[in-house]
This record gives sequence, C-alpha cells and structure tokens, in this order.
Amino acid sequence: MTRIPGSGKTTTAEAVVQQLNQRSTSRAALLSMDGFHLSRAALDQLPNPKEAHIRRGAPWTFDVDRFVAFISRLRIWADETPLAAPGSETWSPADIIRAPTFDHEAKDPVENGVSLTPDTEIIIIEGNYLLLDDPGWRDLAGIVDYRVFVDSDPLEARSRLAGRHLRAGIEKTLEDGYRRVDSNDFLNAISIRDKLLAPDMVVKSVTVDGI
Repeated sequence: MTRIPGSGKTTTAEAVVQQLNQRSTSRAALLSMDGFHLSRAALDQLPNPKEAHIRRGAPWTFDVDRFVAFISRLRIWADETPLAAPGSETWSPADIIRAPTFDHEAKDPVENGVSLTPDTEIIIIEGNYLLLDDPGWRDLAGIVDYRVFVDSDPLEARSRLAGRHLRAGIEKTLEDGYRRVDSNDFLNAISIRDKLLAPDMVVKSVTVDGI
C-alpha cells in the first residue's frame, strides 16, 4: 500500500489490518518501510549531510537495497513457511522473520522492532515509495501480490502535513509547517505521482472532521 505523504495511507493500512483481525480467522500484520530509513549517523556520511537531514524521507534517504532484499526474503518466507494455527507457540526462532521499525522519539530506526510469526496469513506493507518507478524501488511491485495506491489531492495533503507539524510541536507556526512541507514532503509527493507504477487499486483519501 503506497501513497503520497499526508494522504492518510498509514491510517488506512492500520484500519485494514484491524478489520481483518476482527472479522476474519486469518491473522493480519502491518509492516512499514519506515524502519528502513537511513539512520542520522548514516545521513551524516552522505556527500551533503545538511541536505540529507532536510530531505529525510526522500527516496534516497532510505536503504532501498536492504529494503528490497528484505521484501524478497519475506516473499520466500511467506511462500515456504507452513501456516501455523493462531496462538501457537510451537515454532522455532528460525520460523520468525523480524524487521526494523522507526522510533519517532529517537528519530532513528530500531532493529527487530516487529516480528512476523508463522500464524500471519496476510501482511500489509505500507510506505511512500512501494510503487515508485525508480531504480531499486521498482523491483518491489513484482514481489508483492496486490498493489494499492491511496490517492489524495496534493494541496489537501499539504495542508494536513503542515497542520500535523504544528500539532506535533515540530514547527511553532502553521506558516513554518507549510515551509517545512514545501521543502521536502511536497517535493516527494510530486515525484511519487510523476513516477507511479500502475496499481491494482486506487483508494481515494477524504478528510473527515479535519483529519
């Protein structure tokens, strides 16, 4: 599941997983590409560290090679690991696949932050660049079973992000929030739309009660 920044993709993905777990005997899990951000220390080693930190969240600030390799391994694991009964604790550590997550307080990835167990039948992968037609990223579309794009009006998404930066205390004024969005997130959104690989489904994001 991919989208432009601010489209509500994470909220949508979380809701899908919740509904699947409530209404189905199949166990679903959510996996975010955010755990594959380059660490701040790694950004410091790039040719232009200042730009790298400002543009953090752009495609080139992720470890795309590691991410693609992980999703390829996840594909093999999903295909070859026998499905276990829900709640079973009989599997070995070798049957469990672990992925990094992103700690927003520490502002860095955390290794082995999420574990996928053999009773997981459906895995929802979410991130900005899962359908990006760029080197490395474009390989992802052929690994997954179904591709969903959560679409949103770019200007509406821009407003959501600016408000989010203000509410989170990242910026002190809404004007500063917009300035932050326009220097990074909005540029990423344009790139995603311009280089979007064809999805299997497009879901239109709408604003409800200002969210």
